[in-house]
Amino acid sequence: MANRTHHPSVFLVVVTILLSLHRSEQRQSQQSLILLRIQQLLNFPVEASNWNNNHIDFCKGDSNSSSLTVVCYEGNITQLHITGDRTAPLPKNFSMDSFVKTLTRLPSLKVLTLASLGVWGPLPDKISRLQSLEIVNVSFNFLYGALPREVSSLSNLQTLILDNNLFSGRLPNWLDSLSTLRVLSLKNNLFNGSLPNSLGNLENLRILSLSHNHFFGLVPDLSRLTNLQVLELDDNAFGPQFPRLGNKLVTLVLRNNSFRSGIPAGLSSYFQLERLDISSNTFVGPFQPALLSLPSITYLNISGNRLTGKLFENLSCNSELDVVDLSSNLLTGILPKCLISNSSNRTILYARNCLETRNQTQQPAPFCHTEALAVGILPDIKKKHKEHVSKVVISLGIVGGTLAGVALALLIFFLVRRRNFRRRMKNPPTRFISENAASGYTSKLLSEARYISQTKKFGAVGLPSYRSFSLEEIEAATNYFDTASLMGEDSYGKMYRGQLKNGSLVFIRCVLLKKSKIFLVFEYVPNGTLRSWISDGDAMKSMSWIQRLGAATGIAKGIQFLHTGIVPGVYSNNINSEDVLLDQNLVAKICSYNLPLLSNIGKIRHGSSSSGSKNSSMKKSVNDEDKSDIYDLGVILLELILGRAIKLSKDADAFKELLQATIVADDEARRRVIDPAIRKECMDQSLKTMMEICVRCLAKDPAERPSIEDVLWNLQFAAQVQDAWRGDSQSSEGGSPFESRRVSFH
Repeated sequence: MANRTHHPSVFLVVVTILLSLHRSEQRQSQQSLILLRIQQLLNFPVEASNWNNNHIDFCKGDSNSSSLTVVCYEGNITQLHITGDRTAPLPKNFSMDSFVKTLTRLPSLKVLTLASLGVWGPLPDKISRLQSLEIVNVSFNFLYGALPREVSSLSNLQTLILDNNLFSGRLPNWLDSLSTLRVLSLKNNLFNGSLPNSLGNLENLRILSLSHNHFFGLVPDLSRLTNLQVLELDDNAFGPQFPRLGNKLVTLVLRNNSFRSGIPAGLSSYFQLERLDISSNTFVGPFQPALLSLPSITYLNISGNRLTGKLFENLSCNSELDVVDLSSNLLTGILPKCLISNSSNRTILYARNCLETRNQTQQPAPFCHTEALAVGILPDIKKKHKEHVSKVVISLGIVGGTLAGVALALLIFFLVRRRNFRRRMKNPPTRFISENAASGYTSKLLSEARYISQTKKFGAVGLPSYRSFSLEEIEAATNYFDTASLMGEDSYGKMYRGQLKNGSLVFIRCVLLKKSKIFLVFEYVPNGTLRSWISDGDAMKSMSWIQRLGAATGIAKGIQFLHTGIVPGVYSNNINSEDVLLDQNLVAKICSYNLPLLSNIGKIRHGSSSSGSKNSSMKKSVNDEDKSDIYDLGVILLELILGRAIKLSKDADAFKELLQATIVADDEARRRVIDPAIRKECMDQSLKTMMEICVRCLAKDPAERPSIEDVLWNLQFAAQVQDAWRGDSQSSEGGSPFESRRVSFH
């Protein structure tokens, strides 16, 4: 009897085990089908080729490799890692929405890596259904659009890596709802605008990388992020103030932004700091030698700023320093011995300072001792009569097109009263203007010196540093202004072609200012004006759509530099397509703009802009003064789109209305109005983006025109979409994966 009473219990245990095994098999079978569906949606990547084996057990790691990993816990897939090598988007039939919907059938998924697989499209709202997600890495794909608000519901998310995609728009304020977030990496996207203050509430954040986007403005207060170890903000337009940070940082990269403040004293107490890069900004004030001896520092780059101070031979350094770049600043004194010793094992750069060394080119000592910076005058010569000479030399460089090209390379200012007297002088020494220098122009030149100082930044971005030429060099270049070198004459003065001793061809404009002369030395660009390439009807001179996008982006970068790269900014530049020259690679270079130094000394006349009256460019950007150049840029964009010259404001308004009508129409309507030379090659979304930003630039109300940063990221977006489409067209017969893409402007 006793034995019989235990039989039902044993039976129930056996049945439970069998049911559990059956359910486990069902679950594994279902998960296998999901993975096979993922393989199909990804267009059967080679990394998942072994999934075709019907007997494979994913949870046992049968399919794992260096590029593909599936991890399970208690029979449920918890990690999925797929890393491909695709450099073009998946075909048009790919659906990001369907892909994420399939992923949501893996509710236990905690770690998801989908890198370099060519997935494209906006991130769907359905991502919120993956509530178990802790780590997401979808880098090196073609995802675009804004971050959906539904991401904020991923309460377990600790790592979000979206590097090398096409995400755009502003960072949302709801980021601080991701309270467990430790890593946020958004490098190489199209994000723009200022950062939300909510970033400062992510107290668990350890890595914040926003490099290579279009962010601008002040960095929010991050001092509460006491766990932050890595901050990478390079290649944006942040500034002007140094950000407020915690002192636990290991890596701090602020390279190539718009910072213009001093370096806070507290930086020398960042004892865990290993890598510091603040290069290619306009930081001012004293350099802190204590940075060389931080206990953990191995990489220090302060190049391309305006940092001052005297270095001493006996300064101490961290013995682990591998790279030190002090170049292109205003440092004086003697290079510390600790940097020179063991120099074979480390990289030490210090050129273009005023250090007491013959190694690596240095500036003359006065360059780093006066606000005049690059302003020099000859020694005082007692006047015997009115024709004695007083000569002033100024050298100035301004970026005029893309950062890869400079239109105005240098400015040389001569006040010459007696030429034959100068010829009798033998190698006169040059000294720099001091506070007690007496000259009718000295105070004005000193007040303008802030323009000149900015040229120091050029060496940091691959452009040549400025240099001064003597009148003898100008005469030699033009064969003493021989008539054979004369190219023409206009209301500004005579124009000469010349050749420097190093073989470089230059274009020299001689401007008369009362009894004085100003020589403007330009890079000689022989490929003609932008207008001649797009509106002359010459079949031999035709620009492709991608070349037009490149030219537009280059002009916009030049305008951005004139507005933000010089202190104060230069506005109301009256730029048109005849003021833009093209080099042999069709790189755009602005050759004419409103130079305040000349305007205020010589009262040089400037033409009127189609955008209306202009205020003095010496004023700050008030009353939307910077938007005058935005309008002029809009006219150039209009010419690039239509392939015709726009010379009158009423014509610009009429064509703007035409573009506005086609934007809301279909692809065919848009292509009917554009230059026939580009109708077949431009991708519709790229064209539509260009049209939309052009129309916004031409708004009658200056306040409604976009910022130059807004224009830039839209142009770069249009170019990237065009490039992606071209790459996809070459690798797939399907249509563009971006055909339905919508662009939102902020």
